[in-house]
Amino acid sequence: MSKTFGVPWPDFNDGLTYNDVVSASDSELTLIDYYSSKHKNSAPLQGWLQRINKGQITVDGTVVTEPKTILRAGSKLVYHRLPWQEPDAPYLLEILYEDDDVIALNKPSGLQVLPGGLFQQRTVLTQLQWRANKQNSLPACQESHSVPVHRLGRGTSGILLCAKTKLAKTRLAAYFADGTSVVGGNRDADMKSRTMRKISKIYRALVNGILDKDEIVIEQPIGMVQYPGVAKGLYVASPSGKPALSKVSILERDVQGDHMIVQVEIQSGRPHQIRIHLSFIGHPLLGDPLYVPGGQPKCCDAEFTNESYALDGGYQRPVKPVPGDCGYHLHAHQLVLSHPTTNEESD
Repeated sequence: MSKTFGVPWPDFNDGLTYNDVVSASDSELTLIDYYSSKHKNSAPLQGWLQRINKGQITVDGTVVTEPKTILRAGSKLVYHRLPWQEPDAPYLLEILYEDDDVIALNKPSGLQVLPGGLFQQRTVLTQLQWRANKQNSLPACQESHSVPVHRLGRGTSGILLCAKTKLAKTRLAAYFADGTSVVGGNRDADMKSRTMRKISKIYRALVNGILDKDEIVIEQPIGMVQYPGVAKGLYVASPSGKPALSKVSILERDVQGDHMIVQVEIQSGRPHQIRIHLSFIGHPLLGDPLYVPGGQPKCCDAEFTNESYALDGGYQRPVKPVPGDCGYHLHAHQLVLSHPTTNEESD
């Protein structure tokens, strides 16, 4: 019988605070100039004006509502983001395996792993923290550090590995980093390293189109481009990007429906790697709202969102697809690893 945990999400989150210290080079800037230039990815100019006027920013502990207030070096700034209702997301998590060091979860599609964007509370990390606080079962000398050690896209379901101690977190993070770092040499070295790695990730996906080959290895580098609604940039197939390797095996072909079920083993762990690699070879995931054949987004212009802003002063939700949008069919099917403390292999 499977074991699940999770607490229903409150209607509104707790809000957030963001702290800054004015540097010497930024002294003499006005409050509005500081925020609209230093944090322009958070809100447009008019949005920051609204936040200042509503008393959401303090300077050295005092609420300041005058946008043209001159800042001084060393001043402590705090922006208080008001509580908001996050988009709907699942909250129940199934436990696949657990011991004193690690916990493996079955993450549902639609649930974000770590805070980001509109999802600051409705995440796997939050549910892990709430569970650890409730249990409080570790010895006093062993503080709980229940955290995911890798990411799955919000629309991706399946196995998510989490660490419960600092030691497990450090070692598991190193396993994932090692798998990515070895990619990029010659093919023989890459394939040989697969037998030496301490962790292996296998996914299953439903993709468009039919491949004649039963297996294919994709080595397309993955880089970044500017993209509206994604502050840090969008990951895409790019000749100048970082090395990435995926081994694809065909499990089932539906010629009449023009789609396949494939298994993908990834050696590297670039963001959105499977979505990008499969779309790069002309077989994007069925239902993927973002990536199209060639490993590029449906909308490839680099124009940023306009200056309209939402109720909290931030940017309006992008009209164009973004990486967190769901709809595709991707499942983390299997994870084989050496245990971080016993070194026993398990899956």
